[in-house]
Amino acid sequence: MANNERLSKAKERLNAYYDAELAILSGQEYKMGSKSLKRADLAQIRESIRELEKAVDELKFKEKTGARRRAFRVTPRDL
Repeated sequence: MANNERLSKAKERLNAYYDAELAILSGQEYKMGSKSLKRADLAQIRESIRELEKAVDELKFKEKTGARRRAFRVTPRDL
């Protein structure tokens, strides 16, 4: 899958999660007598949003620079 396709799909999913968060905040818990139904978990939705935002940022960075982020470890030595 090309980077552009992955980026557009990640953005679509992120927008869907934003919509889900708004739906939860507007109230998606139903009560009937002593029983209640909660359709989605807000904490799980927000965690997914954070993960997707990171993924979108990384894909944008890769598209902009053509490279991945890399971390290097340097060990100073006194010889």
